[in-house]
Amino acid sequence: MTTTRTDPSDAETGPAAASAWAPLRNRVFLAIWLAVMVSNTGTWVRDVASGWLMTELSPSPLLVSLVQAATTLPVFLLSVPAGALADIVDRRRLLITVQSGLLVVGAALTLSAHLGLMSPGLLLALILVAGAGAALSGPAFQAIVSEVVGRAELRPAVALNSLGLNISRAVGPALGGLIVATAGVAAAYLFDAVSYLAVVGVFLLWRRPARTSDLPPESFLPAMRAGLRYAAGSRALGRVLLRAGGFFLFASAYWALLPLIARERLMVDAAGYGVLLAAIGAGAVAGAIALPRLKLPGHLLVLGGTLVTALVTLVLALVQDRWAATGALAVAGAAWIAVLTTLNVAAQSTLPDWVRARGLAVYLMVFFGAMTAGSTVWGLVAQSAGIEVALVGAAIGGSLAGLALARLVKLPAGTDDLTPSRHWPDPASAAPVAGDRGPVLVTITYRIDPADRRAFLDAVRELARIRRRDGAFGWRVLEDAEDPTRFEEIFFAASWLEHLRHHRRVTRADAGLQAGVNRFHRGETPPVVRHLVGADPRDEPLPAMGHDHHD
Repeated sequence: MTTTRTDPSDAETGPAAASAWAPLRNRVFLAIWLAVMVSNTGTWVRDVASGWLMTELSPSPLLVSLVQAATTLPVFLLSVPAGALADIVDRRRLLITVQSGLLVVGAALTLSAHLGLMSPGLLLALILVAGAGAALSGPAFQAIVSEVVGRAELRPAVALNSLGLNISRAVGPALGGLIVATAGVAAAYLFDAVSYLAVVGVFLLWRRPARTSDLPPESFLPAMRAGLRYAAGSRALGRVLLRAGGFFLFASAYWALLPLIARERLMVDAAGYGVLLAAIGAGAVAGAIALPRLKLPGHLLVLGGTLVTALVTLVLALVQDRWAATGALAVAGAAWIAVLTTLNVAAQSTLPDWVRARGLAVYLMVFFGAMTAGSTVWGLVAQSAGIEVALVGAAIGGSLAGLALARLVKLPAGTDDLTPSRHWPDPASAAPVAGDRGPVLVTITYRIDPADRRAFLDAVRELARIRRRDGAFGWRVLEDAEDPTRFEEIFFAASWLEHLRHHRRVTRADAGLQAGVNRFHRGETPPVVRHLVGADPRDEPLPAMGHDHHD
């Protein structure tokens, strides 16, 4: 089956658009959405308390910026292992366990602050642990969206998730500033701890439909390698990752330095700092509501959001009026949600179900890695040259990077059909072959007209990239020295079980590429496929095997 292809510069991300509010009619999605919004509100309350507390414990710009870095670094380091876990274990149970652990971390923060035991090192350590919980939860939360809603509702579901996050961002900082100003930091941490009960409760009540497979689940380390291999081999996902890294590296500056901007430049207290963060959230909510009405291609939304973010960062470097800064931050929130939603949908749309959590984990790794690196770099610049210099540098760098990436790296269209094609029959055998037997050599024999040689080789090399992405290695194409019409495509799988998984991973979009290669075949029958399994004297003899056709 061939697939419809669109110029990637269009950067539309998904099938025909569903109503922006359609996913909320799904009771499971609505319950999860509300629970996560409550939990995220608690997280923002905690972040306000942590940022403000660090300015009291130490006035160092580096230590203050490290609060943001400590939140994002664990996600950078742990996203890929977390994605592998989310693809091979029950995501519901994983989320219940991790969210319960975060409740414990919230309790530890509460007690440490209440008893006066908090120090900069302890605060950063507990934030790192909380960040690790966020890292383990993130891929599972993102991957569950496609389980709960259909493909047609994926884009509005992702947008609603972003809307919920930014409602939390609008409410949480203001609430956090109010709690810190009136009841203290310990009360803010207590609020965060209790908020995790909402997520735990919803997932305890949700009965996730059982997912069955005729193959055993992947092991942890091979699953990690498969996710990284897919991310490295997917050009579409690679373009999304480049655009994400280029944006978040520079957009992190105003996030990391905002506590110091509030205290030293705008001369506001904790409540005022909460209002500044709430302005970002309110702008993001407005942007999320307006986004479906804009009808702009994704590449323009990302470019526009990048340039607006750079402009706001420059404004924050130049103004010292709190109301001007509040307005600028509201605009920044709208730009943030436009970029974040567009990139998130683009990433989701490039991933088939079997590797969705791992692919999203790589996206989150780039997202938070760029935020961590940016927070640290801009904190160092602010410490050595001043806050204004750091913000101006981030504004100039962000605008230049955004313009360059917009020209050189187009977002994927997201229109390929990534459902399993099942167009490869299972390798035939008279009796089962042990799953750990290997390696497996696959050979495919083509008959090619000499006039089509160059076009065939170009087409089959494009197919090779897909084979490697899905687990093959040692790929080659060979031509017969005696018969110029005979070509052999060969590749290896690590084991018989891995080759069977390769069969399950082929998508309908891949089937279109295979059909394009097969059009060059001039034989009376389809290309013949053979499977040769590694032999050892200790192995049981293989049964008689037939041929199948990868067409």
